[in-house]
Amino acid sequence: MFDRLPESVRVYLERRVLSVFFLGFSSGLPLALTFATLTFWLKEEGLTKTSIGLFASVGTPYALKFLWAPLMDRTMVPFLGRWLGRRRGWLAATQLALMAAIVGLGSTQPGINAQATALLAVIVAVCSASQDIVIDAYRVDILDDEQQAAGAAAVVFGYRIGMLMSGAGALFLASYFGWFEVYAVMAAMMLVGLVTVLFSREPEFVATAESVALERRAELYLAERPHLKGATGTALAWLYGSVVCPFAEFFSRYGRMTIAILVFVVFYKFGDTLAGVMTSPFLLEMGFTKVEIATVSKSYGLAASLAGFAIGGSLMTKVGLVRSLWICGILQLLTNFVFAIQAVVGHDLVMLSLTIGFENLAGGMGTAAFVAYLSSLCNASYTATQYALLSSLFAVPRTLLSTSAGWLADHMTWIQFFSLTAGAAVPGLILLALLSRHAATIATEARSDLEPAH
Repeated sequence: MFDRLPESVRVYLERRVLSVFFLGFSSGLPLALTFATLTFWLKEEGLTKTSIGLFASVGTPYALKFLWAPLMDRTMVPFLGRWLGRRRGWLAATQLALMAAIVGLGSTQPGINAQATALLAVIVAVCSASQDIVIDAYRVDILDDEQQAAGAAAVVFGYRIGMLMSGAGALFLASYFGWFEVYAVMAAMMLVGLVTVLFSREPEFVATAESVALERRAELYLAERPHLKGATGTALAWLYGSVVCPFAEFFSRYGRMTIAILVFVVFYKFGDTLAGVMTSPFLLEMGFTKVEIATVSKSYGLAASLAGFAIGGSLMTKVGLVRSLWICGILQLLTNFVFAIQAVVGHDLVMLSLTIGFENLAGGMGTAAFVAYLSSLCNASYTATQYALLSSLFAVPRTLLSTSAGWLADHMTWIQFFSLTAGAAVPGLILLALLSRHAATIATEARSDLEPAH
């Protein structure tokens, strides 16, 4: 039956791509619990918009995960690693830790002790960021070259479904149950990822010519210095191969364009993220109930996300990765103006459906293209560390730069605020224009199948 489907559809039904989808769900589920859903909870508890904006900083671990990525890239977690292997062992460990941390977060009382809530939210973010390190590496490692574009779309699709479940789904539950019960249910949903890990295979380690050459330097260096042999030499060799080599290889490969690439990663979705911090307080101030927001997100939001991933994957195949990034970047900018229109219209469910629908469509397309772009930048020998560096920079707008969003919303009208966030998307497009002139460094047209013969 599946043989009659087009190849562009059949690839999404392959076992490894389906595994990536379910792991994407596990990756996306915790984010809303420390972001959008948490802001709803904080708003109900009476915290100010400025305080809610500061809570965006609890996601700082997402921006710092490259610091401990080398450890997870080159070592096995005790006990589980011997049973499941390097990648799957770390996945299972982080998922079990996440389940406990999410339950702990749900047991706090932010209206009475906001500090405890912030601390548990940070712990959830640390566990979630650690899980993301391994999922991103596992995805790139396990998929063939021809599956990478589909894998990027599949992981984003699963990610958005996970966010929808912990966003709209959590709001539905919160309308009938307490927040502890809501977070306990979300913790139980992490079993989706854990079961996927148990039924998936461990990928083989790949040593590329570049990585072998870099690590050979450490061996020669130590061989010339007998006093560094033994435990000291072993530790130095591990640090060089696990920590220095991934970054050295990345910077040497892209040369003078490296900084431009890294800054682009920070700012490509900045406008979209800055607006996202205040979306929940904005909709509540417009008079929408949790059920109304959840209903619209579940129906129009889900449909738009599905369309966005499908269009994003197809777009990359037809027009290439660079052009896809342009199209999606412009659509993300326009999304902010749609929210400004919503501020003018006010409490109107039809307009809310259009706003949420357009946001999810543009977000789905943009994230699928951006994930494919980040994946194309990584060396197979250092997948976890290099992808962690890139995705850490991607998280900077959500965690550090967006902390001012609450203060801005307190001192502006909503129309002014969303117009400003649209302007925040412009630097990313300017950098894309610069990088587009150096196509060999932005999309690896010569290395990947994403660029036809974003």
